[in-house]
Formats: sequence, C-alpha cells, structure tokens
Amino acid sequence: MNNTIHFIFQGKGGIGKTFISSLLAQYIDKKYPTTLKCFDTDQENATFTQYTALNVEHVDVMDDNRTINQKGFDSLIEKLFKHEGNCVVDTGSNTFSSLIAYLKEADIIEMLESDGKKVYIHAIIGGAAELKDTSAGFVDLCNQIKAPIVLWLNEKDGSTKGWELENDIAKALASDIIRGIVLLPERNKATYGEDMKLLNTERLTLNEVLASAKRNIVERQRIKTVFDDAFQKLDKVNW
Repeated sequence: MNNTIHFIFQGKGGIGKTFISSLLAQYIDKKYPTTLKCFDTDQENATFTQYTALNVEHVDVMDDNRTINQKGFDSLIEKLFKHEGNCVVDTGSNTFSSLIAYLKEADIIEMLESDGKKVYIHAIIGGAAELKDTSAGFVDLCNQIKAPIVLWLNEKDGSTKGWELENDIAKALASDIIRGIVLLPERNKATYGEDMKLLNTERLTLNEVLASAKRNIVERQRIKTVFDDAFQKLDKVNW
C-alpha cells in the first residue's frame, strides 16, 4: 500500500466512523511507518483530532454563518495531492452530503487517480436498529461514487445478520467495486464493550493502551484482540 487516500463515509452519526478511521490509520502506520497523514473534516465534533498520537489535521470548511462552504474542501484536496504517502480522511456526518457532491462535481477522485493516487471509500453498516438506514446509505454511496469500496460491518450496537439479503446490496457485492469486508463482531458488552467504550472516550491508540499502567493485563489483551482481529481482516482486502 503506497500513495493511497482513504475516505471514511457514513451519513449517520454515532456509527463508529472515528473509531474506524483511527483503527485504519493505526493499521497503515504499523504496516507502512512514516507514510501516514490524517485529516478530520467534522465541523461539530472533530473527535478524530483528539487522537493526538496520530497527529490528525482538522480541515475547516464552515463559514461564519455556520454553513458548509464546499470551496473549503479545496485545501484538503491540495494537501492530498502534495502528500507522498498514505492519507486517512474522517469525513464526519455533517460534511457527508457536501463532500460527496464536491467530489462528484469536479471529478476529484479521477483527478487524484490520474496523479497516481489510489483512492478507497470506506463505508459502514451498523447493527441492530442501525442496520436498515446504514445499509441504504451503503447502497447510495455505491451508486454515487465510482471508486473501490471497503465495507465495514460494525456490530458495536448489535448484530448485522441479514445485511447482505437486500437486492441492491447483492448487486453491489456482485460487482468488482467491493474490495473487502471488515467485520467488527458483536462482543460481550460487560467486558469488551466497557473496554472499548473507555478506549473511545480517551481517544487512545493501541500502542498507548498497551503502554498504559491504568489498564490491567486482561483489559489490555482484550483490546489487543479487537485490533489484531481487524488488522488480519484488513490484510485480506484487495488493495
């Protein structure tokens, strides 16, 4: 993996975009040290920037009237063009529609690819009550953006069982646009759930957790298991 750009998209808030952005960033940093640059376009809750170990840069695209100024995305694209390495962009639910429209309007993905960049879209489907809306969002994303897609199934709120049964999803999966599926499986909420909740609150990387005296050895191992499992699945993606 080299000279890649990863956009994490999902229009629904609270579905795990920032955690997935941080997980992907840590995977890239581990596999390809010194190549990583991270950006956060969320205008209200720039939580990706709180991962200080990842040195995330915030992109301000909101004007004085608190509305999204699409031209503000120009600075982000300039930075993506200039960085010779791998980039992760957490888009934020409040910039979801605006950024997609911006990318389509000026053929930004085609521009990046013509410059030798490899662009990947990361879409998220959530479990339980989030399954229907996020599945529809995934299909919509497949229809709007023509770029390789990595699908994340995030079961932090419950099972994603049955997600693949919708006809429109089946069509997307039958195409070569889907490069891989990363399942973050439902785990015991009393143990793994509490550990991951605290991890997300503290905005710590795996390396910081493993070096922390605040976590006991079992807690550290549970968190490491979550990351190891996800990293193994990312290894199987057709990058």
